[in-house]
Amino acid sequence: MSNSDKTGLSYKDAGVDIDAGNELIEKIKPIVKTTTRPGVMGNIGGFGGLFDLSQLNYSNPVLVSGTDGVGTKLKLANMMNDHSTIGIDLVAMCVNDIIVLGAEPLFFLDYYACGHLETNEAAAVIGGIAEGCKQSGCALIGGETAEMPGMYSKGDYDLAGFVVGAVEKDAALTGNDIQSDNVIIGIASSGPHSNGYSLIRKILEVNNTDLNEMLGDKSIGEQLLQPTQIYVKPLLELLDSAVDVKGIAHITGGGLMENISRVIPEGLAITIDLSSWECVDIFTWLQEKGGLSDNEMLRTFNCGIGMVVIVNKDDSNDCQQFIKQSGLKCWEIGKVRTSIANKEDVEFV
Repeated sequence: MSNSDKTGLSYKDAGVDIDAGNELIEKIKPIVKTTTRPGVMGNIGGFGGLFDLSQLNYSNPVLVSGTDGVGTKLKLANMMNDHSTIGIDLVAMCVNDIIVLGAEPLFFLDYYACGHLETNEAAAVIGGIAEGCKQSGCALIGGETAEMPGMYSKGDYDLAGFVVGAVEKDAALTGNDIQSDNVIIGIASSGPHSNGYSLIRKILEVNNTDLNEMLGDKSIGEQLLQPTQIYVKPLLELLDSAVDVKGIAHITGGGLMENISRVIPEGLAITIDLSSWECVDIFTWLQEKGGLSDNEMLRTFNCGIGMVVIVNKDDSNDCQQFIKQSGLKCWEIGKVRTSIANKEDVEFV
């Protein structure tokens, strides 16, 4: 490189502030440290995150990985100027996917991309990620912050998350043991979670909605920004109990209509009783304000059920009691049946 003293352009002139990035790392180090758990090696800020699987009590572990984002719920966080919980959503969408396979989340990494790095805002987001990691028992061992002016407008940012978990090979949930006459236990969601927010924002737009308008004991904005429920710890305890869990399904994108059938073996179908659970106010409000059909609701939103557990009929009461003891609401919402020709494999009654 030339040793010329001529003053020229800097990276900061192009919109990237290296000093702000370094400041963020220093801000989040103590936050990240609160998520440590057995197996974690090294410190945040290296080129890679280290995790020692031999420190855990697994005999024949299979690694399970997942990745997801938060979607346009990020826009709502910007509208509400509240970035403290969106990181919980990010972790939840990843760890709730791998618990379906019976996997314990071990470690998490995040990717934060923005047009201009606001260190306080970014620290709030990462604080939420750390909280989600603590709620699910996994460690935040690394991540990446990318400041990309020209790619993102000022004030915009995007998130992606990556989780790795483990399950004993002979304990992995495949759904292969699900049989006709098994029952479906639905566990309550905390709201729309992180799905359907492009439609939600359209409903807000066409109705010129005031996010501070009260709906029940919370404002509409607060209800919509409510972070995704993390089901990991209660479900890990359930899997370690006497209840014979046949399968689990995360009710995420595709709603109730598409997600339960993902774990049902060929030749079987399901029937769901829509009157069997309490649907929180926000879903009724969205359907009314958007003029949405039942079909559109069921294929877009979780409609109040964030996770389902499939068990033998004889285990239904014990399963529900176990879940309720963890502080979550649940209901028996349907059953598994033999698939019938010319009849929908997912039937709502």
